[in-house]
Amino acid sequence: MNRSLALAVLSVLVLLAAGCGGGGKKASSAPATTSAKGKTIKVGLVTDVGGLNDRGFNHLAYLGVKEAQARLGIKYNVSLSSSSSEYIPNLTSLARKGYELVIGVGFTEAQDIDTAAHLFPHTHFAIVDVDQTTEPHKPPNLLGLLFREQEVGYLAGYLAGLEEKRLPGKDVVGSVGGQKQPPVDRFIAGYQAGAKAADPGVETLNGYSQDFTKQDLCKAVALNLIGEGAGVVFQVAGGCGLGVITAAREKNVWAIGVDADQAYIDPKHILTSATKHVDVAVFNAIKSVVDGTFHGGNVVYGLNENGVGLGKINPRVPQSEVVKVKAIQKKIATGKIKNIPTTVR
Repeated sequence: MNRSLALAVLSVLVLLAAGCGGGGKKASSAPATTSAKGKTIKVGLVTDVGGLNDRGFNHLAYLGVKEAQARLGIKYNVSLSSSSSEYIPNLTSLARKGYELVIGVGFTEAQDIDTAAHLFPHTHFAIVDVDQTTEPHKPPNLLGLLFREQEVGYLAGYLAGLEEKRLPGKDVVGSVGGQKQPPVDRFIAGYQAGAKAADPGVETLNGYSQDFTKQDLCKAVALNLIGEGAGVVFQVAGGCGLGVITAAREKNVWAIGVDADQAYIDPKHILTSATKHVDVAVFNAIKSVVDGTFHGGNVVYGLNENGVGLGKINPRVPQSEVVKVKAIQKKIATGKIKNIPTTVR
């Protein structure tokens, strides 16, 4: 979206005049309790259009908020965005209502949270997968929660490469991204590099669905990749990516999940998952507000910070491959493997 600041201000003034909340539906909030410092902190979470049932990204952010409610005694409210046009109304509504921290989920909210943070400089904001320093206003009250997706993408790709090398037929691995965004491409670039490190002769294929919710679109892209010989398909497309898993099941090839450990969705065909601990990052952001240590900028989570990691590896994978993957993980963590690619050409 290319809304100007003037339009954003007008939108906020309309909301103030109407005395209403954001356009999205509200999920039920937990009862307030008092924090150890005697003040109840209110936290608002604004989902992207994937919603809380995406089995990944948004759901993990919600788990981080729930964990903060249980451990830190915060009060929370979740605004469910059914379209991107609701991002600014939802973000500004929570700020106007006095929520100390407002959290956006995902790169698609980047411009909107920049606008909201600029309009409400006394409210703390955090955003998953957005670099605060690249925002137009670089709001000092905005915290970017970033991840080294390339590290876990490399691990997933290395395992995929080992499997393709072991199994008969042409060695091809594929990936399906929702959109060409920095966090999506960090996953995919690492995946391709890891696959080639394990199997230099492997061919890497990639496609974008241009969507994060419609499973049929991701399924179609995955089927095309499988038709070109891909024996492993990696989904990096949120709820849409569940269609990749469906395609893998129908064609009896491996699928790799993303964000959450998605092995439970299809225990037979999920090779592993490239997990991103959004819940940990969200909890830590909330804790910084509760502790009074919040400051804008960025915080980056990688393997060493428990920010990314592989999920369950399918028990059909030979133990020798598991050992090799763990050795690669150690090399990444200790810096012996570095400069993993972050862009997809």
